[in-house]
Amino acid sequence: MRIGLTGGAATTDGIVLQARRAEADGFAALWCASLVAGDPLVAMALAGRATERIELGTAVLQTYPCHPLLQANRVAAAAEAMGRPGLTLGIGPSHRALVEGAFGLSYDHPGRSTEEYTRILTALLRGEDVDFTGADWSVHSAGRSVAGPGRPRVPVLLAALGPRLLRVAGRYTDGAVLWLASAKAIADHVAPRLREAAREAGRPTPRIVAGLPVAVHDEENEARSAVAAGSDAYAGMPNYRRILNAGGAGDAAGAAIVGDERAVREQLTDLIEAGATDVWANVVPVGKDRATRGASARRTRDLLAELAAEA
Repeated sequence: MRIGLTGGAATTDGIVLQARRAEADGFAALWCASLVAGDPLVAMALAGRATERIELGTAVLQTYPCHPLLQANRVAAAAEAMGRPGLTLGIGPSHRALVEGAFGLSYDHPGRSTEEYTRILTALLRGEDVDFTGADWSVHSAGRSVAGPGRPRVPVLLAALGPRLLRVAGRYTDGAVLWLASAKAIADHVAPRLREAAREAGRPTPRIVAGLPVAVHDEENEARSAVAAGSDAYAGMPNYRRILNAGGAGDAAGAAIVGDERAVREQLTDLIEAGATDVWANVVPVGKDRATRGASARRTRDLLAELAAEA
């Protein structure tokens, strides 16, 4: 089973250490959010030089605050600085509360904006000049892009949870990176739409990276409570609300992978059978004190490493 972990260190050195440890433990990938170490690309480039094979991915960089030409150049430079293949770019439109509240930008047409952005960005990363004037994004890139021939290829994944962005992901990208999508949501909602769009576009079968909280613990209710304690923000985000509903989960705690070793193994297997190609596990410690939480996290990580070794 191809399993990656969340990279959540606050510093560049921390990300490098996390990547080295994850690779040594046999994990396939380390996924970093947009605020990790301030901006994860520099830390990921350095982590790539300190490792040999682990995939280093963003999950995800927001589209709205960074023009696609600038984004393409940032990512191409980071990929070159890594010194080896292995950088994967996950992008997404984020959420209204952040885009309007923190950045002061309009979030009126996230589907249209993300489609234009994705078309432009993927073309730039292929080394193409782009001359495009859209409703939300315009680019006239001749001679201004550093991506393309001579640079490592950077796969692109889209944070696609709804029908429109799943079609965009299938048509233009290497797949989708998901958060809080259960096996049911993947089988019934994500995989059919994503794969159909890829087939229609003549593209290879897309990746589906399924990100979920994971906790190996004998008391399921206690584990779900631990997930819920760190998941308040998701409740008010319509994008997550829709994917939770599609999976029949009431909240993040309901979608989480929890239980003893046998139960967690079965649930992770269900994700793969539903259509996921990768599992992105966010390890959730369970317990009332630091020692108990540490032991819980080790138990979860040990099982995940065992499953990763079986790939």
